[in-house]
Amino acid sequence: MTATHARPQARAGESSAVRDARGIGDVLALMLLPVPLLAAALPAAFAGGGTRRWFGGRGENQRADAQAAKDAAAAAFYELDTAQRDLRISIETITAVDSSPGARKAVDDFAALGRRIDEASHTYITAVDAHDLDRDDLEPAVAARARAELTTAKDELVRVKGELDRFAQGLGPLLGNAETQLARLAPAVERARQALLGASNALDAVRASGLRADDLAARLAALAPELTKLNQGAGRHGVPETLQRADRVLRDAEAVRAEAAQLPERAAEIDHRLVSLRTRAQALTTRTGSVEPVLSELRRRFAAACWQDLQPVPEQAAANVRQAEEKLKEAATARDEQRWADATSRLSTVRALLNATDEAVSAAGDRLHRLNEVAKDPQQEIQRTRFAIRDAQRLAMAGRNTPDPRHARPLDDAVARLERAVAGLEGRHPDYWHFLTETDAVRRTAARVVSEIREERGAGG
Repeated sequence: MTATHARPQARAGESSAVRDARGIGDVLALMLLPVPLLAAALPAAFAGGGTRRWFGGRGENQRADAQAAKDAAAAAFYELDTAQRDLRISIETITAVDSSPGARKAVDDFAALGRRIDEASHTYITAVDAHDLDRDDLEPAVAARARAELTTAKDELVRVKGELDRFAQGLGPLLGNAETQLARLAPAVERARQALLGASNALDAVRASGLRADDLAARLAALAPELTKLNQGAGRHGVPETLQRADRVLRDAEAVRAEAAQLPERAAEIDHRLVSLRTRAQALTTRTGSVEPVLSELRRRFAAACWQDLQPVPEQAAANVRQAEEKLKEAATARDEQRWADATSRLSTVRALLNATDEAVSAAGDRLHRLNEVAKDPQQEIQRTRFAIRDAQRLAMAGRNTPDPRHARPLDDAVARLERAVAGLEGRHPDYWHFLTETDAVRRTAARVVSEIREERGAGG
C-alpha cells in the first residue's frame, strides 16, 4: 500500500478533531509498514501527497535561477511596454500640432522602433511560453536553457528600451513646441469667443442709440461660420489651423467692437465737419468775388507776364466751390443713411476742393502784394538774395584756401543769375514777377549748397 493509499481523503463535513485523529492514524499506519516500503513512502508523505521529483540542492538552484531570469525579463518587458505607451502619447501630441518634415520623420522613426519592440517582445513571449518552470519533473538542463533564453530576451528588451529612451530625448524640441501650442489652444479659443461676445454687445449698444451700423453687423455675421469651426474643435480641424482661426476671429471681432464703440464719436465728428466745411465754402464764395478786382489792378499796373497765369482763378474758384457744395450735399445724404465711409470720402473731397480754391484765391492777393513791394523798392529783394549767396560762399571757404568746385560752381552761377535778374528791371515796364521768381530760385540754390556742405562736414566729423 502506498502512502497515497494509506492517507484517506478528508470527507466533507468532518470536524477538525476527526481530521486530526485521522492524521494520527495515518502516521501510525506508516510506522507499522515494512522498512523498505516505509522508506519509499516517506518522501511522498512529507511532500503532502504530491508527485514532484526530488532533485536536491543543485536542481532547485537551477529552477530558482530560471525563475529569477523570468522575473527580470518580465520586469524589462513591463518597463518597455510602459515607455512605449508613454512615447506614443508624445508622438500623438506632436502629430496633432506639427506637420513639418521633422515631425513626419519622428513618426516614421517611432514606427521603426515599434517594429523592433515587437520583435523583442515576441522573443520574450516565445521564451516564456516554451518553458513551464512550475513543472514537477523540470530537468536541471531544461531549467538552465530556460534561464539562458530568458536572459537573452531580457537583454534584448533592455537594449530596445535604451533606443526608445534616446529617441524620446531627441523629441524634446518637437514635443515642447507641440505642448506649448496645445497649452495655447483653449485660452486662444476662449479669447476669440469672448471677443465675439464683446463685439456683439458693443453693436447692440450702438443700435440702442439709434445708429444702424449695418456694415459692422454684416462683418460680425461673417464670423459666425468661423465660430462654428472653433466649436467643432481642433480634433476636426487641427491644432495649428484652430489657433490661426482663433487669432483671426479675435482680431476681426476686436476691430468690429472698437469701431462700434467709436461710431457715436465718428457720427458726431462727421456732423461737425459738415457744418465747418459748409461755412468755409460760403466764406470762399465771398472771397472768390474779390479776385476779379485784384486781377483788374494787376492788369492796369503791371506787365502781362505778371498776371496772365492768374486769369483762370475766378472761374476755377467758382467751379470748385460749386463742386464742393454738391459733394457736401452727398456727404449729408450719406450721413443720414449712416453710410459712414461714403460720408467721410465725400467730406475729404470737399476739403481738397476748398483747399485748392483757398490757395488760388490767396495767390492773387499775395501776387499783388509782392509786386507792389518790389516795384516800390527792389533793392530790399536784391540785398536779401545777395546776403544768402555771400553766406553760402563764406561757408564754402571756411577752413579752405580754395572752395570745392562742387560748391563754387553753383554759387557762381547764382551770382550771374541774380545780375541778369537785376538787369531785367531796366526799362519802362519791367517784369517784376520774373525778377521775383529768379531771386527765389537763387536763394534756393544757396540754401541747397549750404545744406550739402553741412552734411558732408557732419559726416566727416
